[in-house]
Amino acid sequence: MNYPVWQLDWAGGGLLIAVIAVIHVYVAHFAVGGGLFLVLLERKALAAKSTALMEYARKNARFFLLLTMVLGGMTGVGIWFTIALLNPAATSVLIHTFVFGWAVEWVFFLGEIVALFLYYYTFGRLSPGRHLILGWIYFICAWMSLFVINGIIDFMLTPGDWLVDRSFWSGFFNPTFWPALFFRTFLAFMIAGLFGFVTAVFIKEEQARHTMVRFSGKWLLAPFVLLMLSAWWYKAALPGELQELIFADMPELTFFIQTFFVLSPVLVVGGLVMAVWRPDKVRFALAALLLLIGFVYMGCFEFIREGGRRPYIIRDYMYSTSILKEDQEAVRQQGVLAAGRWVKNRTVDQDNRMAAGREIYNLLCLSCHSIGGPLNDILPIAERFSPSGMNAVLASMGKANSYMPPFAGNAAEREILADYLTLGLVHRLPAVKPLVALEDVAPFAHEPESRYLLSAWALDGMSFTSNPEESGIDFSPALPIIRAQLIGRAEAPELLRDGVTVTYRLRLADREVTGDMQPREGAFVAELAELANVEQPYHLVTVAAHLHGEQVARTRLMVAQSAEVDCNHCHGAAKAAEQQGLSRATAANILERHDRRSNTELVARFDQGDTIVCAECHADSSRNMAGRDEVLNLSASLHGFHAAYMADQGAAACAFCHPTAAQGASQSLRGIHHSLGLDCLNCHGSISDHGAALLKAEQAAGKARASELLAMIDNTTLPVESIVARQPWLNMPDCLACHEDFQPPETDSAFNRWTTEKEEIFHNRLADEGSLYCGACHNEAHVLYPAVNPYGAHLDIQQPMQYQGDSLPLGANRQCKTCHTIDMEYEMHHANSLADLRNDPGE
Repeated sequence: MNYPVWQLDWAGGGLLIAVIAVIHVYVAHFAVGGGLFLVLLERKALAAKSTALMEYARKNARFFLLLTMVLGGMTGVGIWFTIALLNPAATSVLIHTFVFGWAVEWVFFLGEIVALFLYYYTFGRLSPGRHLILGWIYFICAWMSLFVINGIIDFMLTPGDWLVDRSFWSGFFNPTFWPALFFRTFLAFMIAGLFGFVTAVFIKEEQARHTMVRFSGKWLLAPFVLLMLSAWWYKAALPGELQELIFADMPELTFFIQTFFVLSPVLVVGGLVMAVWRPDKVRFALAALLLLIGFVYMGCFEFIREGGRRPYIIRDYMYSTSILKEDQEAVRQQGVLAAGRWVKNRTVDQDNRMAAGREIYNLLCLSCHSIGGPLNDILPIAERFSPSGMNAVLASMGKANSYMPPFAGNAAEREILADYLTLGLVHRLPAVKPLVALEDVAPFAHEPESRYLLSAWALDGMSFTSNPEESGIDFSPALPIIRAQLIGRAEAPELLRDGVTVTYRLRLADREVTGDMQPREGAFVAELAELANVEQPYHLVTVAAHLHGEQVARTRLMVAQSAEVDCNHCHGAAKAAEQQGLSRATAANILERHDRRSNTELVARFDQGDTIVCAECHADSSRNMAGRDEVLNLSASLHGFHAAYMADQGAAACAFCHPTAAQGASQSLRGIHHSLGLDCLNCHGSISDHGAALLKAEQAAGKARASELLAMIDNTTLPVESIVARQPWLNMPDCLACHEDFQPPETDSAFNRWTTEKEEIFHNRLADEGSLYCGACHNEAHVLYPAVNPYGAHLDIQQPMQYQGDSLPLGANRQCKTCHTIDMEYEMHHANSLADLRNDPGE
């Protein structure tokens, strides 16, 4: 933020520092362990009075001096140069905090240099005792240098009480100082043994070569148990949240952790081969291979340690963006373009939008990501997302993506960066509106003298499918259900059931479907299983009623079953213009992310042709699938997890998965509430509200994952403790929360006031007389009359137009003769039913 940015692009993402640092650290540890190796080797040669071993010791000292002083010194300077350019703010903190420590370390380093040069150049010139003293001085100086550097390095991972008291000693002797010191010491001894193998194979005298191979093997084997014990101690010394982050929440580190533990027995076996089994068979290729394995072993440890600091460069103090934790909120409010010292585009318009996006990338992303490089390449990440999807991911940083720092910019800068990454950097094609082939259809002719009225409606106007046969993943709720009631018109109308049969008919793209509706709970019901895999969102269904075999009434209703599930915004595989359904490529990415986060193996099953049914594990009461007791139900899991990504996106968050977007193909919100400007939030709350309510019920059931997800949720309308827990498909928004006693509403929010019984849900609620469903007159909850379908004026008002010639609920505005053959003077169905409709579109 306060320094110029070093543009690395391909070499970014930590590549440069990783290469330089791992080489330097490997050589630096050899400089420690190798110092003791040299001293004990010389003692061994003196004890054995072996000229060959002493000559090997002298040559090994020369190799040691060149490697540690030249390569080690160059890479050491390289580290300082690199970190000063990549993260000057953190480098400044380390210098100013530990200036005394650095001075001490440089004194010891100077002692290393002098002692090692004297040790090598006085071979054969000093008495053995004095020469060994030089060797011991070198080793002590090298180990003390490690002692000091270890405190500073581990301070960045576990600063401990320094965060409170800013004391040099609190930062230096931090919680992981001692276990890290022992771990690095034993690792240094093992590395000395690995280098010993490489140099030993060049000894010409066979006996001396075998002796040194065995000697080097002991250096590999003897410290190993102590190394593993110190590694366990190191892990135990980490704070609990840090352990969870490294070993559970960061799948990016899984490879390095697994490789570290796999290579541990490899090094032991190599040592046994060298030292015990067949030292005479050891060749340079095997010794060099073990040395390379040791290098990878060290690299894995350093990657784990460095990764454990995320999202910080100095844990709990400075983020990897170089922004202090205590300054994060102030920067967010001001905006990074305004707060940054070296910024060109402080104001943004269409002409400089992409340039400003690049500057935001440089300030907030460049420290960890490369562009096209081998480490942390941003390109394949950005290719998966649409601009809105990337915006959601940026919003989740610090919450769902806890290893990334919270986005430090404001909402406008987040959108600018999302556009730059997805449109400017990878040029993802913008989303297209799927094609819908649908024409308006006039209702059946009105027959005012008919003795019968048939009302039919769908239970849910928001039904959607993940198209499991095509996509291979099934998280669809219950299939569309239609319900019908046949009314015998009279002064006192009668609900007819005896001798009545009801059928339905609809046309799909390739065939016509017919079926019988079954009598159930005072009505006739059918589940439209034929709509499980469709790409057209609307289907006009004809329903006919027969009394004793004779057709007495017919009507039409619109059933919406959309495949417009836009997971591709975040999970890749942009859809073609003619496609609505979820693609297999998108489904594969969803399952891959699930496997990484939850340690499942769903991708393997998917690749074998299995359809992954989410409700097999995550209970879905809409489909009567029990799932697994210890796992969150499907609604809580989906809404609770994604709330961290979409907390501030309002109703647009719902449209990522539900077919509600005004620019989408389905536009499933078509009723009077939508016409009046209400949206999902008025009934269900924001996705944060919605997710919190669902998670609280799961938390009460003792599911630990619910508490984890709740901790990520912010931006709720009410304090989380005030949100009433709810079960999906049972505790629904209650219409009477706004329309108390069926009166005009005094509020426009039903959130947090749920139904408590199945019978109170709108599509199950009966009128006061106890037989007629609310939906028979009003249609279903999301398409309440008067409804407006974007594809045709009559499509969603077939029955009001058929029976009344208008778009109003059946019987509205005192049109009681729709069912009754006389005008009514008292309110039979519910209070206020004889009042005029306040929002009559015909007025």
